[in-house]
Amino acid sequence: MSALTPEVTDLNRPFWDGVADARLRYQHCTECGHNWLPAREECPACLQRAGEWADSAGKGELVSWVVYHRSFHPTFDDLVPYAVAVIELAEGPRMIAGLRSALDELTIDAEVDVHFGEHDGVAIPYFTLTAK
Repeated sequence: MSALTPEVTDLNRPFWDGVADARLRYQHCTECGHNWLPAREECPACLQRAGEWADSAGKGELVSWVVYHRSFHPTFDDLVPYAVAVIELAEGPRMIAGLRSALDELTIDAEVDVHFGEHDGVAIPYFTLTAK
């Protein structure tokens, strides 16, 4: 396991178990209906401990991104240049993930789809622009 491998805890295990099964999961509050990521004990909207896990449709929109033109870790040497993005899932939660699409095609609000890859034996979600 490398320093880049996510730390799996009891709290976020349902997320990473879902990713391992090619499912993107988020938490949903049964009290107020708010959806969120990353995992936490209580709903960030109403502060109730009424969270349950739900499966995302795997669709979202590109909110923002940064393109790295230099590798800051040997793991990324072969990927430069690469994008890391803020994605707003169709269900509402936002997450940060790799974006594997032509960099010159990225636009705010572009539709994206989740995919799953692997790093050091751990499944990792990433996104691509939705095919038109």
